Amino acid sequence: MTANGRMGGKILADGLKAQGVDAIFGVPGESFLALLDGLYDQRDTIRFITCRQEGGAANMAEAYGKLTGRPGVCVVTRGPGATNASVGLHTAFQDSTPMILLVGQVGREMLDREAFQEVNHQIFFSEMSKWSAEIKDASRIPEYLSHAFHVALSGRPGPVVLSLPEDMLRDVAEVEDAPRAIPVQATPSMEQMSEVMEMLKNAERPLMILGGSGWSPEACRFITHFAEQQDLPVAVTFRCQDRMDNDHSCYVGDLGIGPNPELHLHVKESDLLIVVGARMGEMTTGGYQLMDIPVPRQKLFTFMLVRKNWAGYTERIFQSIHRFPISPGCFPSLIRLHLIHGK
Repeated sequence: MTANGRMGGKILADGLKAQGVDAIFGVPGESFLALLDGLYDQRDTIRFITCRQEGGAANMAEAYGKLTGRPGVCVVTRGPGATNASVGLHTAFQDSTPMILLVGQVGREMLDREAFQEVNHQIFFSEMSKWSAEIKDASRIPEYLSHAFHVALSGRPGPVVLSLPEDMLRDVAEVEDAPRAIPVQATPSMEQMSEVMEMLKNAERPLMILGGSGWSPEACRFITHFAEQQDLPVAVTFRCQDRMDNDHSCYVGDLGIGPNPELHLHVKESDLLIVVGARMGEMTTGGYQLMDIPVPRQKLFTFMLVRKNWAGYTERIFQSIHRFPISPGCFPSLIRLHLIHGK
């Protein structure tokens, strides 16, 4: 802090507090000492959990995002620190987990000169993050941080990477913190929901598949009650076994590694698939063998958010009758509205 402003590291630490961050996982590094100084000032509100290796720190941040629904924050140094953290980042990308990875970077005057441990983080992380950027002006830290949290939480959640040149973190700027990010989600119309319920009513071998992120305890309880009312078999996807009580009578198994062959047969023979939150990827579809490409024999309805600037993942491979861009956490309210106002 100076008489006329704050250092970039302090601006970033204060901005993280403004976004509601209460824990950060990382391995201290010399490329972001100014951020560590700022976090020391926030030690009563933000815990810094020191990890032994960046891969563990990223996995911890990813798990935090899964458990809370808020972005897990990880901070690592450049080069090998960044590449070690890529393991947890890739998990967050595939599992739709909100996450923010902050990476120390060489000073701006060293960029593009193959400086010690220099890696172009924007290019390196571009295929395993929703957005990757580098902050080169301390006065724009609140802008970048706000956008990072909005991107991580909006649509289909996922990880965001911000690269932090070490000299930028030492610059002084006068700027206000951005308010906490509030994502906006879309919902389908009552007419579309009526179509889903009508097809469920007429289906002979329906199956619901649950997965992805954005689930709340209420949504899990509601989906169980909904399955009971409809006498609807329910499967879950890889790493999503907790979306439903595995001892429940409607639960038919998980579509992960080495699933029950009977469950694969059930998917193949279903005439209606209602997919809530799940990504119909390699694991879920048995190596893309359980459904015809691009038009499945099964009628397919997907309730799933999409990446920023992406078509829906499922629609890249399988064509749905309808794709509803909602979070699984919104599913209970949506069904209740249909039951009240639907025809």
